[in-house]
Formats: sequence, C-alpha cells, structure tokens
Amino acid sequence: MNIHFIAIGGSAMHNLAIALSRKGENVTGSDDEIFEPSRTRLEKQGILPQTLGWNENHIHSKIDAVILGMHAREDNPELLKAKELGLKIYSYPEYLYEQSKDKIRVVIGGSHGKTTITSMILHAVSKLKIDVDYMVGAQLDGYDCMVKLTDEAKIMILEGDEYLSSPIDRRPKFHLYKPNIALLSGIAWDHINVFPSYENYIEQFDVFCQKIEKDGSLIYNTEDFEVNKLGEKYASDTSAIPYSTPTYTNVENGTILEVNATKYSLKIFGAHNLQNLMGAMNICKEIGITESDFLNSMSDFTGAGKRLQKIVETEHFVMFKDFAHSPSKLKATTKAVKEQFPDRNVIACMELHTFSSLNKNFLPLYENAMEKADKALVYFNPEVVKHKKLDVLSTDFVKECFGKDVTISQKTDEVLNFIHDNLSNKTVLLMMSSGNFDGINYEDLGEEIKLKNNNSIHF
Repeated sequence: MNIHFIAIGGSAMHNLAIALSRKGENVTGSDDEIFEPSRTRLEKQGILPQTLGWNENHIHSKIDAVILGMHAREDNPELLKAKELGLKIYSYPEYLYEQSKDKIRVVIGGSHGKTTITSMILHAVSKLKIDVDYMVGAQLDGYDCMVKLTDEAKIMILEGDEYLSSPIDRRPKFHLYKPNIALLSGIAWDHINVFPSYENYIEQFDVFCQKIEKDGSLIYNTEDFEVNKLGEKYASDTSAIPYSTPTYTNVENGTILEVNATKYSLKIFGAHNLQNLMGAMNICKEIGITESDFLNSMSDFTGAGKRLQKIVETEHFVMFKDFAHSPSKLKATTKAVKEQFPDRNVIACMELHTFSSLNKNFLPLYENAMEKADKALVYFNPEVVKHKKLDVLSTDFVKECFGKDVTISQKTDEVLNFIHDNLSNKTVLLMMSSGNFDGINYEDLGEEIKLKNNNSIHF
C-alpha cells in the first residue's frame, strides 16, 4: 500500500510511519519541522522527507491512505488536495484501529498510570515470549520504535490517550480503538485547554466504556472514585474486573509483594506502582497469562521510561527524574518516594510546563500536592506562560496554590542553588517535569552531587 503521512515528524506519527515501513508498506511523508529523535529515526528507516514544507504535489490518486497528524492545520494544502481527490484520510488512532480490527485489542486508559501499565504488560509478554503488536505513547528503554504492527500477532496492546485525534477529528484517541479488554486506572482532570470542565472530562471516560466491544472486559481501579463509579455502572454490560493496591512491604531495594499468600520480590516501589501492577496483572490474566507467571516475570522490572527513573544512587544519595506534572501524579510520586525513604531528606522539584499546569483556573488543584517532601520547589518560566498565551502568573499566586512551605522560582540557577543548599548526608532528590527546568542536565547534576559525596564534602 502507498501511505502518506501529513506531519510525519510528530513523536507518535514517526513511530507509526516506521512501523508501517517495517511491515513492508510504501511510506512517504511531509512536515514543516522535524526535530530529534524523529529526524534520525526516520532517516535510518529511509523515509525522512527530502525537503521540509508542505507540497500538494505529494498527493496523488495512487495513495491508498493519508494519515493526518495533530501538528497539521485544517487548511494544510496536502490535506485539501487529499480531500479534493477523495482519498481515505485517517487520524493516527483511526489507522491503528484499521490495523488491529481483526485482533484482540487491549486498551489502557486513565489520566495517569497508562504508560507504566502498558510497559508492565510488554515486559511480561516479552519475557514469556508471547507475540503482540503494540503502541505506546512514551519512549521505553530497549525499544527503537514504540509501534509494532504485524499480520501474525493476534493481540494489540494500545495505550489509550484521551487527547484529540487530529485537526479535523476532535474525538479523544481512545474513543476510536473499540477495546475487547479495557482498563481504567484513574481519572484526574487534565487537558484543560480541550476539556474546559471537570464534568466534560469525566464524560470522555464514560464514552470510552461505552465503546467496549460486546462480551468485552473492563478492568477498573476501585480506589479511584470516578473510575469505581464507571466500573459499577458498566458491570452489567461487560465482564467487570476490579483491582486495588495489594499487600506489600517496603524493603531497601524495592518491595515484597504478597498476592494470594505468595510473596514476590520486586524492584519497583510505591503504592501507585503496585496498584498499576495489579491492573497489568488482570489484563495479562485476560489474555491467558497466569498470575504467578506474570508476577515472576516482573521481578526485574524497574519502571517505565521517565517514571521514577533512577539517575544516580550512592550510599547517601539517590536521584530520580519523573514525568509527573498533574496534581494527582505529583502527590502519588512524592508520597511513594518518602514512603520508600522515610529516614532521608526528600527534596522535590517540580516544573510547571504543560498548558493545564500553567493555567490560573487549574493551579488551585495543586494544593498540598508536594506535602510529603521535606523540601519542595516549584519552577515556572514566565516566557513559557506568555508563549502559551495564558494569564500572567505571580510567584505569590503559585505559592498560595501549592502551600506556604513550597519555594517558588522563575530562574534555573535558583533551582540549582535550592538543591545544593538543602542537600544533607542522606538525601533523595526528585526532579519532576515534562521538560528540563530550562537547561538542567539531570545526569550531570547527579554526577556532580555524587562527586561531592565521594569527596566527603559535608552539606
């Protein structure tokens, strides 16, 4: 098939393009900007556009499918030409459904935990040598492409994002996958730029449940109020399978998990991670993996990329980076770290970087989100606020939203000074952001603090 991508350079789009090329399809694409790592990956696969920019001459009658990315605009000349020629135009999730409509589709949904649960399932099926296709929204260690599409695999694992499908399709992506097996991990208002009210956001997950195929399964977290309501609501329409946080004990290098009177040693920690593990376990049971096989396969799982990812560890210092940016993620992550290291000085730094987190109407939801940290700092760049065309934020307002014990900063150097000023002989440093605090190299910072430790410099 001849498949053309409009906006091929996107983080999701380039993975799908590579997967289809590897499957043997003839893939072309265009974009007006392509950044790393998309550029190098597309070039390696031999499908990097020769020139940047849009050109309606790329579109012709022999194209079997056009896949439209979110980066393109509704007046894109290639899109207009495709419509004029009557070509089949798909959004990213629509085409994933097209490729998996004859498979068992497993869709992991929720405001948080999606990537972790998906990566747990992929870790298990890989160790147990079970062939599956997949799509993951984040880059995981050990994978050179986060989409896999084959004719042979009978199962498709899909991370179910609630964000919009394309510029001309305003439906959330996870509404298009029609799962045979669905999971909901938790619901906490996000994407305020798209879903202006809490009620409107909740509605998207209700619609997701309505899309579950007949005789399908809904695996749901009973400890989340909104998810539990949906689980109970759709229990008569699906095979409803509840899950919750299991019994566990924190140990120095992870967790001892107890399930059905059997103990399992794990490298991950934190109640939210173990809750996610139970969700993943129930999905795996639905696709034929036994409980014991799944839990034994998870003994060496260390986490999903950028989710409590350990940067440096010495006898007296541990540093993590985490993607946490919403209030619920922030609270769960800081709580997990303090619970795992109760006798250590936990320094938590968070960057307001997303549209929602920088929105005046959303910020009050962060109240006490970092209360488990011993020292907490929130950073934001006023230029980013201006770029997103949001109301100007004052440090006093942000401090009022988070709580009086949280330090607010607008300069990268102040973040670094805060960290160094609060280091002690037993410290855990947690850096939480979908960015990098405008220039902090986490690995370099970790090595710098580690060197101080090795040189026996007292903090």
